[in-house]
Amino acid sequence: MADPLDTLRRPPRDLRVSVTDRCNFRCRYCMPKEIFGRDYEFLDRDLLLSFEEIERLVRLFTRLGVRKVRLTGGEPLLRRDLETLVGLLAAVPGIEDLTLTTNGTLLARKAESLASAGLHRVTVSLDSLDDATFSAVNDVGAPVGAVLQGIEAAAAAGLTPVKVNVVLKRGVNDHEIVDIARRFRGTGHVVRFIEYMDVGHTNGWRLDDVVPAVEVVRRINEVFPLAAVDRGYRGEVAERFRYRDGAGEIGVVASVTRPFCGDCTRARLSAEGMLYTCLFATAGDDLRALLRSGAGDDTIEQALRSVWERREDRYSETRSEHTRGLPKIEMSYIGG
Repeated sequence: MADPLDTLRRPPRDLRVSVTDRCNFRCRYCMPKEIFGRDYEFLDRDLLLSFEEIERLVRLFTRLGVRKVRLTGGEPLLRRDLETLVGLLAAVPGIEDLTLTTNGTLLARKAESLASAGLHRVTVSLDSLDDATFSAVNDVGAPVGAVLQGIEAAAAAGLTPVKVNVVLKRGVNDHEIVDIARRFRGTGHVVRFIEYMDVGHTNGWRLDDVVPAVEVVRRINEVFPLAAVDRGYRGEVAERFRYRDGAGEIGVVASVTRPFCGDCTRARLSAEGMLYTCLFATAGDDLRALLRSGAGDDTIEQALRSVWERREDRYSETRSEHTRGLPKIEMSYIGG
């Protein structure tokens, strides 16, 4: 059967799987303490998809054409025995790229076992190289050094290239753009500077806080000359630039100032089995109920096809006062 296409003729190629809604950070742009405090009720364990249920859904998604799977959270390394899930997914025929996004604080102790289980690469979030700034951003006092150790452990384990994600916010960490680029030049790691996005309703997003990607490229280019690189595949979100002296590359993700939704090939699976077809979704489809009702593989596959074929999401291209007022799912719930 042919791969399904949505209403904009986009095929499903990427699946982001949240394995937990919990995180050990309280980043202001994602899980602010005022909302996700001590009394916040996270999902009970029995509500989470089991590893076997996740593997089954991933296997069915490959029938639709999905080739890349990224494990996210929350913080995915908080999910106990995550290596077991990695091993299950690594054995699924058709998966060409199995990756994980993490804040890196637990990565030093986990990198080798994740690589042995079959993980291909990791993306690490690191919004500052300055301990005071980084501590203020993560709001739990986590030090930069722990994340840098995690990055090096991942590289040593072969989880390369390591991608380092930097969410920029005006007046918070934009003064570090060149310093961060300098820190990872020549290391083989790829830094991706991400425009601060209006995901969910708890991060206090304002357009004035956004540092445009064009400014990021200009500031780095003034110190380390850059040349544009063609996108590597359909649906790639980062615009890529290489250092002209051969010291590697950077990327910028300009979802606010230069939206790329029109070619998006991503689906998102929440930790308790809700399927979302956009990071800015207002509602999802309950796959856990379908799984636990005893439905067969063909029935579930047809449900996945149906959801994808009616998909029409392109939020960042149609952003307006009206769409900003609609309810949206928090980023911590379905991953970035």
